[in-house]
Amino acid sequence: MAATSEWDSWDAQVTPQGFDLETSNPWGLHPRLLPRRVKAKEGLTPGDIHVDAVARYLYHIEEGGTAMRYGVAIGRDGLYEPGVYTIKRRAKWPRWTPTPTMIKREPEKYARWADGGMPPGPANALGSRALYLYKGNRDTYLRIHGTPAPRSIGTRASSGCVRMVMPHINALYDTVANGSTVYLYRTDGSPL
Repeated sequence: MAATSEWDSWDAQVTPQGFDLETSNPWGLHPRLLPRRVKAKEGLTPGDIHVDAVARYLYHIEEGGTAMRYGVAIGRDGLYEPGVYTIKRRAKWPRWTPTPTMIKREPEKYARWADGGMPPGPANALGSRALYLYKGNRDTYLRIHGTPAPRSIGTRASSGCVRMVMPHINALYDTVANGSTVYLYRTDGSPL
């Protein structure tokens, strides 16, 4: 495990100087993908997360009928798994190990991380924060996490996870609790 002092140093490395959640954009994201507070649909539960796979938005529902909306990347074709999940673990600067399926599918890319995984840090595939998605007590290996590839935001780029710009996941992480429900909607816009 990395020391907390390293976490602070890494947070500083990935966060632009003078960072403002809704306006900072050194990554060159399309402006629509920057975080915004928006009106939430009626009847949604505060604390829940909804991922619109068509528009590539993550909505974190707030009290009072609002939501924070973030631009995200989702899983490539055939790897994105719509469904209802529960956050049962949260981690700052996590270690990442590819799944056996990922290693089998792309050994040239993932095999080197099979034994012991990729150590935490700004280049780690899970980035600065990760929210672990479960079905019941089973870890699905799906995550909402930071990415060292922020230009992937708005695309279908991952092996199934929901990716966010690191300073954006850092802000979200501080407001999400274990036990929160996550809805990953279908890529064709049909209901779950």
